[in-house]
Amino acid sequence: MPNTVICIGMAGSGKTTFMQRLNSHLHAKKTPPYVINLDPAVLKVPFGANIDIRDSVKYKKVMEEYNLGPNGAIVTSLNLFATKIDQVIKLVEKRSLAVENVIIDTPGQIECFIWSASGAIITEAFASQFPTVIAYIIDTPRNSSPTTFISNMLYACSILYKTKLPMIIVFNKTDVKKADFAKESVHFTSSYFLKG
Repeated sequence: MPNTVICIGMAGSGKTTFMQRLNSHLHAKKTPPYVINLDPAVLKVPFGANIDIRDSVKYKKVMEEYNLGPNGAIVTSLNLFATKIDQVIKLVEKRSLAVENVIIDTPGQIECFIWSASGAIITEAFASQFPTVIAYIIDTPRNSSPTTFISNMLYACSILYKTKLPMIIVFNKTDVKKADFAKESVHFTSSYFLKG
């Protein structure tokens, strides 16, 4: 069974770039992954997607038909796509002998994975069939202030407890800003809560 990595993170955290680099890395190792794009509003993806939500759900039409704004249309598009998740799982299962990894890009509206049904349906569908892990992508330069960092960690905890899946925290854009502050913040936070 292929390992599945679901990339989740705030808008602008660099999920798609992370996906592109992960895809390149796996191609270089001669183990091309099965790639799924679940972001209906993205204009271009810098990798070839085996399954692309944009092929079956038209984001602009969802906006017009349901009289929604951009964020509502993204969440609704993902909800519509989640009704076909069984077909997606079958397609991945057909390729399961030929691929070692499945990587999934998601929209920046992480509400989909915190309170919307679609996030739960998608993660549970993959986790029930394949070894699945969440890669929670953090925009390192934006999270250098303690309040923003803790806020992002709370989102990560919400997703962790909702999905009940293993999670990797990925500090992205460390070429712009080092993630050393994260070690200090995690140490301070854990010390504070342990002292109670």
